[in-house]
Amino acid sequence: MTTTTARIGIDRSHDLGSPVDDQAGFVAALLDPDQACPSDLRSWNGSDPTPRFAVHRNNIIVSLVDALAGQFPVTLELVGPEFFRAMAQAFIQQQPPRTRIVAFLGAPLPDFIAAFPPAAALPYLADLARLEMRRIESCHAADADVLTAENIGLAMADPQQLVNMRIALHPSVHLLSSQFAIFSLWAAHQGVHDISTVDPLLPEQVLLFRDGLDVHVLQISVCTGCFLAGLQAGATLAQPADAAANADAQDDFDLAGSMALLLRHPLVSQMEPLP
Repeated sequence: MTTTTARIGIDRSHDLGSPVDDQAGFVAALLDPDQACPSDLRSWNGSDPTPRFAVHRNNIIVSLVDALAGQFPVTLELVGPEFFRAMAQAFIQQQPPRTRIVAFLGAPLPDFIAAFPPAAALPYLADLARLEMRRIESCHAADADVLTAENIGLAMADPQQLVNMRIALHPSVHLLSSQFAIFSLWAAHQGVHDISTVDPLLPEQVLLFRDGLDVHVLQISVCTGCFLAGLQAGATLAQPADAAANADAQDDFDLAGSMALLLRHPLVSQMEPLP
């Protein structure tokens, strides 16, 4: 039995445009169901390529939306599948993928949500999506050695050197400060909290990092977040400690507690005193 394969191609016999223009127009039509099939497409047997192009377009859009749904499960659960998929499709149409790495497909989605009018009733949704994206970024961050608690303890043994100590955090460490209770909302969908008790309008600070193959998400205080952000920016220990102590926050800065956090989790990749 002989089989044939349906094929479509671009007819360039009368092409006066550039290949870049052709590609841009093809991609735009591929991601937007309201656009017509590109006029220069031809099927192998001379039949109308529109139905075949529509199938190809649908497969592409559905695959991209499915990928986003897998990357933002809590965001999806909060708004429901119908709303999420419509929002994801609008995102894909307005901001076509700019990376071949599927894991980072949704990197611009939080900013898109923040400006997406239908999501305005959920002001915390964009930051929640940012938390989910930071988890992905932590998961795929570069590997680096981490110091053990013993190593850190030895480096802290000299108080005079300690104030001039520069602490490099692991590449997987991410900090997220939000005006909304994004950690509590995320944790409720992991079964950690009862979502009925969560006030989404309370500000929260979040620390994310990778330990082995697992990404951990912790709630931290405003002051601790300020302290860790200073370390991440390359400041010596004394500088972010002073900034955290003077931070406009309800809780006083607990330096001992913040240092204990560095000892307890694999957050530090290097410590060295400045001369």
